[in-house]
Amino acid sequence: MPYDIVAIGSATVDVFVTPASKEIVKHHAHMDVCYHIGEKVLIKDIVTDTGGGGTNAAVAFARLGLRTGWLGVLGDDHNAALIRDVLRKEHVAILGPTVRGMTGYSVIMVGLRHDRSILAYKGVNDQLWSAPALSTRWLYCSSMLGSSFKTLVRVVRRAKAAGIRYAFNPSMYLARQGIAKLKTLIDDCDLLVLNKEEAAVLLGTSSMDVRGMLKRLQQHAKLVVITDGAAGAFATNGIDMFTAVTRNVKVVETTGAGDAFASGVVAGLIERNDLAWGLKCGLAQSESVIKYVGAKNKLLSCPALIKAAAKHTVRVEAL
Repeated sequence: MPYDIVAIGSATVDVFVTPASKEIVKHHAHMDVCYHIGEKVLIKDIVTDTGGGGTNAAVAFARLGLRTGWLGVLGDDHNAALIRDVLRKEHVAILGPTVRGMTGYSVIMVGLRHDRSILAYKGVNDQLWSAPALSTRWLYCSSMLGSSFKTLVRVVRRAKAAGIRYAFNPSMYLARQGIAKLKTLIDDCDLLVLNKEEAAVLLGTSSMDVRGMLKRLQQHAKLVVITDGAAGAFATNGIDMFTAVTRNVKVVETTGAGDAFASGVVAGLIERNDLAWGLKCGLAQSESVIKYVGAKNKLLSCPALIKAAAKHTVRVEAL
């Protein structure tokens, strides 16, 4: 049976820790969390969940009732079993291999002025050597590195030849490689989603405004969406610029917010082929996630997403 969408990307076990004490200081132009070398840092709370851009998006799509597959790599350790259990419970088909080694793992320090810092271990996530032929309406491509990136490029080439629509949500890791390195993934991409910082790095600019970045990126991708935190999200189809307005919600923890937003936009496009509606779905999904700890816990079902998305406003003006 063909899938509605296959999400390609990493899988991790995420451990969220809340330090009992911390020292936050300004260092140059940014804020740092500091601990003394040799110090034992007490933890007042700990939560274990699963994460990774690929599985986060896959679960988001499955919660909305889409027939979903996940393509990525798991190790032969206990953490892989945790991830498999979650995906099976969420009715996500596992399409990737199991290889010898450790599954991806992250330690996430939360409670840092409504933000977090992540210690990320990639594990076997970079070892997707090959991919099966995929029968799907859409592909969702998140960040992959190493051999997995090369496989992702091959998958996208096959998708283009087969007329499969695809979305690309790169991380800062990939944005730093520049447009030339990502040409196959970006050119003729049906939907490119990234945040303002990633867009600036990808384009090699520090002075261009969002409107200018949208224009530049739309020369490559068919639809472009740039997020800018509390300022909202901006998008273009090459003719109009769409501005999605955020609502004031209490931020508890932001891990997975980008994955939730991007998957929401794709789901909105699948449902209605309407960029404005996609933006509303993206904001609704991300706002649900940031109110809780964990990237998957509060991803919305289809009725809940429609209800929440309807509360958002999108302005449209000429690009």
